[in-house]
Amino acid sequence: MADVTIYTTPTCVYCKAAKEFFKENNVEYDEKNVAEDELARDVMMEKSGQLGVPVIDVKGNIVIGFDEKKLSELLGLK
Repeated sequence: MADVTIYTTPTCVYCKAAKEFFKENNVEYDEKNVAEDELARDVMMEKSGQLGVPVIDVKGNIVIGFDEKKLSELLGLK
């Protein structure tokens, strides 16, 4: 399974959509709540250059926002 980390906040609608997409496609992921975890927020900003969420790291490939097509491509889904 792919190494996936998603940086989220509790109120982010697109974060919830991305997590649902992962669940539907049986993709295991590590979630980092950047509203509570300052270190995770710093790592996310270093990777993406921004504070907006979600930021999704798929094997070192950074996806900003919920881009289903790009995530499917990186994860080898249909």
